[in-house]
Amino acid sequence: MENYIVSARKYRPSTFESVVGQRALTTTLKNAIATQKLAHAYLFCGPRGVGKTTCARIFAKTINCMTPTADGEACNSCESCVAFNEQRSYNIHELDAASNNSVDDIRQLVEQVRIPPQIGKYKVYIIDEVHMLSASAFNAFLKTLEEPPRHAIFILATTEKHKILPTILSRCQIYDFNRISVEDTVQHLAYVASKESISAEPDALNVIALKADGGMRDALSIFDQVVSFTGGNITYQSVIENLNVLDYEYYFRLTDCFLENKVSDALLLFNDVLNKGFDGNHFITGLSSHFRDLLVSKDVATLSLLEVGASIRQRYQEQAQKCPLPFLYKAMKLCNDCDMNYRTSKNKRLLVELTLIQVAQLTTGGDDVSGGRSPKQAIKPIFTQPAVAQQPQAAPVGTQSQPAVKPVAQSPTAPASPVPAVGASNQTSTPEAVLKVQLKEEKKIPVMNRSSLGLSIKHPQKETGAQNAAVQTTVHTQVQPEEDYIFNEKDLNYYWQEYAGQLPIEHKAIAMRMQNIRPALQKDDVTFEILVDNEIIAKEFTAMIPEVQDYLRTRLKNRKVRMTVRVSAPAENVRAYSRVEKFQMMAKKNDALMQLKEEFGLELY
Repeated sequence: MENYIVSARKYRPSTFESVVGQRALTTTLKNAIATQKLAHAYLFCGPRGVGKTTCARIFAKTINCMTPTADGEACNSCESCVAFNEQRSYNIHELDAASNNSVDDIRQLVEQVRIPPQIGKYKVYIIDEVHMLSASAFNAFLKTLEEPPRHAIFILATTEKHKILPTILSRCQIYDFNRISVEDTVQHLAYVASKESISAEPDALNVIALKADGGMRDALSIFDQVVSFTGGNITYQSVIENLNVLDYEYYFRLTDCFLENKVSDALLLFNDVLNKGFDGNHFITGLSSHFRDLLVSKDVATLSLLEVGASIRQRYQEQAQKCPLPFLYKAMKLCNDCDMNYRTSKNKRLLVELTLIQVAQLTTGGDDVSGGRSPKQAIKPIFTQPAVAQQPQAAPVGTQSQPAVKPVAQSPTAPASPVPAVGASNQTSTPEAVLKVQLKEEKKIPVMNRSSLGLSIKHPQKETGAQNAAVQTTVHTQVQPEEDYIFNEKDLNYYWQEYAGQLPIEHKAIAMRMQNIRPALQKDDVTFEILVDNEIIAKEFTAMIPEVQDYLRTRLKNRKVRMTVRVSAPAENVRAYSRVEKFQMMAKKNDALMQLKEEFGLELY
């Protein structure tokens, strides 16, 4: 029985031309070999499985080749190339720094560097995972790395360049390897499948490439796993079943539920996903990516950013035309917030379900997201309520001297009051009881004119009928009062901070200033003053007065709110900059500090 070799080793590139996805780096190395401009130290860095060690081996073999080809590749026929291919070359040494990271290992390496090569021109030392070396080992390696013998070339490979000392980085030529694109990965997987006589659907290979996340070694390993599962016939359905990947169909169906405001269907679909063993965080990140793909599918210019198969690409384009841009912006923001809060949430399923409800209600109408503002995470009623309950009827206001006023429930034309009965046996409520309940629900007290009550001191009996009519009119307008509400400085500061928090990102500087300022309410209870440091800031706030006044008048329900801006006097805004000035200001507030200084003979520096 022939020994089985995994695809990642069997189809490992042996020439620069066969390296996938690193065209710029391989061209640079080939030109350096052709012009004999070789550096003494190279640093190959990048993600796992993108060809760092492979390129280092190809480079080492090519510079020792006795008869290189015209295009700068190794001939694979000379004595040096044959020895390398049979893994018996003494000119190429590989060291795993993860297990040989001590000072003694580096000293042993330095002693070997002195010995010249017997065959070929150079001795190449490939140190893999070089970031695992200790600080002492790095320091012992510095001198040799800076001035090695003429026949020695070092190639360092690492996945974490930020862990390497700057003194090492300054002595090397640095080559940053890129992640391999999905398109290049799919093409190479199709090539391997054709060599192995395996049938594979393009969409299935695309899922494997997305799962590999830019690493060719991971892609080939997943490819072998799927081949073993399918027996040589790779289909899209078999890949998502074997790799436990959420099918695109779930996200397409879920988006249709969002566009049609079907909250119940969205929750049932999420329950089906959980029953199949998928994690909620994996689901919400996939949903975020789905909305992102829909966004890039709306414009032909950004369609190249969509890394999916041809058939799936057509579905993305069709569904993208149904999704308004504001909906996609808000949905991505809500899903991203859910992803960030998922780890710290105690009830993770509820967090995802709340996000799905909010996304499903985006198309029912709401605030615009223009200006960079985040969507308001408000949940609207899911189920429709009866028409009677949606139209509250205010109870009439009566006094003890007006027994003729009937309760609302006895009126044949008035709808039923939404206020529940006080007792179990009493089916109707008196006007006074209804009024008390409604007054308790009011958050602020409207400023009412006494003349609007319809009372007459001179002719109390003649005005009784007119009084009842005026009271009825007043009560009916309590649902939407036209009077100005009373507010205090706490309410004013709350909505002031709320306005500052809703400013767009381009007005971040003025928003920060507003958050540090506390408005001062004046004696007339409607005018507030803003105290600023200088004239420049005063001009900025003065220009904002109309917009701020309109906002606060709406939020405070008072049409008389007025804003003024004043520059503080020098005595009002004294700041201590030096330590001496700070101590002097503190000593003015507390005389004991000065006594402490004199008692112990302390001095300020």
